[in-house]
Amino acid sequence: MQALVYTFIALAAFAVAATAYFGLAFSPVEALMLALLLGGLAVIYMERTLRRRSEARLERAIEELSRLLATDAQAGQVLSQRINALSDIDAGKRLSGLEADISVLGTVVRQVAEAVADIEQAQDDVREAKKGPMVLSATARSVPEALPEPEIDLSEVEDALDDGKIIFHIEPIFTLPQRRVHGYDLTPRMRLDGGDLAAASEFMPVRGGERIVRRIELMALEEAVVLSQRARGNKVTLNLYAPLSRATLGDAASVNQLAALLETNRAAATVINFAISEDDWRAATGAERQAMSSMVRRGAAFSIVNARSLRSDFSELSSLGVKSVRVDASRFIDQPEAFTDIHTSDIASFLERSGIDLMAVGIRSEDQIITLLEDGFRFAQGHYMAAAGPIRPDLVGDRLAPVA
Repeated sequence: MQALVYTFIALAAFAVAATAYFGLAFSPVEALMLALLLGGLAVIYMERTLRRRSEARLERAIEELSRLLATDAQAGQVLSQRINALSDIDAGKRLSGLEADISVLGTVVRQVAEAVADIEQAQDDVREAKKGPMVLSATARSVPEALPEPEIDLSEVEDALDDGKIIFHIEPIFTLPQRRVHGYDLTPRMRLDGGDLAAASEFMPVRGGERIVRRIELMALEEAVVLSQRARGNKVTLNLYAPLSRATLGDAASVNQLAALLETNRAAATVINFAISEDDWRAATGAERQAMSSMVRRGAAFSIVNARSLRSDFSELSSLGVKSVRVDASRFIDQPEAFTDIHTSDIASFLERSGIDLMAVGIRSEDQIITLLEDGFRFAQGHYMAAAGPIRPDLVGDRLAPVA
């Protein structure tokens, strides 16, 4: 194409030279010079035009290459991020969780097989019974033993509340195996006339006395808020467990007082856990559930105490604000089948995957601690480790003003 253009320029220059020679009476030298001049100018213009086109094509190619390089750089960045994410994954932890799930699945399969065998055996027994006389076997029905009534009369407890004789001691909960303090239970005590202190089992109402229970539980929350504020002032983190029951949850005025106290002390509420019995938790009504949800929204959490079984949906419990579950250490060690169908060494990690801590209470000996460590327990409490005692002087603060 370029050669054709140059040929056209040469022919045009020759034509101009011929015209000048024959039509304008130019001399041959002048006509030749004119042809060379016009041809040179045309070639220069053509070269300049072609160079501009080449430069434009080169610029477009460079821009396209830049876009391709930018795309490659983004792809390389994404690839490096994925590689970093893969390198940060703790494969060992995932494998341990997978092994625990497989162990649980194996246990469930074994239980299903045993249940099928029991059903088949029962069907065989029924068929055999149809062939002969039917015999009914009497089985003993387990009835929970009634809790003893407190030794101190309710009127004396109410007078003690009015006189400020109800105080709180703290009982530590320890981490295992370090045996460092994880938190404190607030346990009420009653000052007697002789200067002695009565334990909660000696004066806390078992049946009736809901008004007294509500007053004591509200005092416990106030004490927990004071302790939390004092600990934060000393740059110490404490997990505090205050008692709570349906006697308080079922009373609208008490719930409003608790909610107001938590709302005005949100920073302290994040370390406060309400210790509620398994029976009260399961028997809670819809209104009482809403009251507990309002406390969770304000930062508080729940700890289920006196748990008799660990066959629960712990993911659901975690979504409802439950952060820990407590079991009696002696009963768990002696009768693990009463709590769970999976292996005892897997149950603590099974709860932890739902964000719930499993705590053993009532520790009586060092052998129990060793057994619990082998089963993966990370928290323990009991008189063998430390009994409830007065609040540390560095945590004693001013009482809160009454909540309106």
